[in-house]
Amino acid sequence: MALRPFQFIFFQRHPSLLRRIATTAAAQRPKQQINVNQQKAKPAPPPQLPILPMHDFMSQKIGKSVRHPGAPSVARVYPDVNLVRPKDYWDYESHAVQWGEQDDYEVVRKVGRGKYSEVFEGVHTTDNEKCIIKILKPVKKKKIRREIKILQNLCGGQNIVKLLDIALDYCHSQGIMHRDVKPHNIAIDHKQRKLRLIDWGLAEFYHPGKEYNVRVASRYFKGPELLVDLQDYDYSLDLWSLGCMLAGMIFRKEPFFYGHDNYDQLVKIAKVLGTDELSGYLNKYRLELDQNLAALVGRHTRKPWTKFINAENQRLAVPEAIDFVDKLLRYDHQERPTAKEAMAHPYFYPVRNAESCGQ
Repeated sequence: MALRPFQFIFFQRHPSLLRRIATTAAAQRPKQQINVNQQKAKPAPPPQLPILPMHDFMSQKIGKSVRHPGAPSVARVYPDVNLVRPKDYWDYESHAVQWGEQDDYEVVRKVGRGKYSEVFEGVHTTDNEKCIIKILKPVKKKKIRREIKILQNLCGGQNIVKLLDIALDYCHSQGIMHRDVKPHNIAIDHKQRKLRLIDWGLAEFYHPGKEYNVRVASRYFKGPELLVDLQDYDYSLDLWSLGCMLAGMIFRKEPFFYGHDNYDQLVKIAKVLGTDELSGYLNKYRLELDQNLAALVGRHTRKPWTKFINAENQRLAVPEAIDFVDKLLRYDHQERPTAKEAMAHPYFYPVRNAESCGQ
C-alpha cells in the first residue's frame, strides 16, 4: 500500500503503546494446535565440540589492521561543512529531544524491523493523518539523539518528505554520511517515479581527521575502508555501497559481494578487484593487515567486468552501466566519484533526456 507523504515519529518504549502493539500482533498471529497426547521430549544429547572449517578457524585468530602514521585521509568534497557551522548543528550529544505525546498515535501494522528498532505504520488520532512510528530498542541515548538531530537538520531540503526523503549529494553537502546505503533502505514511489533514502540510524556528521567506528553498514555493502580498519573514512563510503547495489542489479547477482563474515567479505572483493590493487591501497594509507587476514585473502588477479555478463543480464549490463560500476567500486575511496559527479555520469543521460522532454 502506497503511503502519501508522512511524518516519522520516534517513540521510546512505552507500556501503553507496547500493549497496543502486542494486542495487534496477537490478533494477526495464527492459532497453534496443541497435541495433548504429545510425548515428553527426550533429553538432549551432550554437546559436542564443533569441528571448524579452516576459514572459521583462521577468522578466530584475526586481529585489527595496523595503521601507520603519515597518510591521513580527508574527504574530497564538503570537508569543512561542520567546521564552519555552529556547534549546536552537529553536537547531538547535547541535543535535548522534545518527546511528543504517545497516546495521540495508534499502531496499524508492523512494516519492518532493524537491529535497533521496530517500525510500524500508524495514524495520528487527532487528525487521522498516516505516519510511520519507530519504536527504539534499548540503545545508548546519544545514538537516539544523533539520528533525530540529523533528520531535523535535513528536514526541508531537496528531495525530503518531512524527515525521511533525501538525495545523497544533499546529505553530504550538509556534512552527513549515511553509512547504511542498501536496498532495504531505499523506498520506491512507483507512481511518482522517485527513490527515497531512509533509515538514518547509522548516519554521522563528518569531521576531517576524525576516526569513526568501522562497525557500520550492512556486510554486503561495507566498503574496503571498513574491512581494513581505516577509520578516517568519509562520504565516499556511501558511493561504494551504491556501487554494490548497482552491480547487483545490472549483473542480476544480489548481493554482488556475498561474504560469510566481514573477513570473507574482503576476500570476495579481492577475488573481483584483485589483490595487487588491494596492496596498492593499503600501501597508500600505510595500512598493514593482520597476517592471518592477509593469508585468508590470498592472491587473486583482477577480473574484467565482462566476466559477469551472461544471456540473462546482457540487456542491463550496457557499457555505460559497467563504466559506472567500475568507477564506484574502487578500493581507494579518494578515487570514487562524489555524489554530484555520479549524477553527471552518462549512465543517467536517458533519465535526464526523458525529464527534459517532460516524460
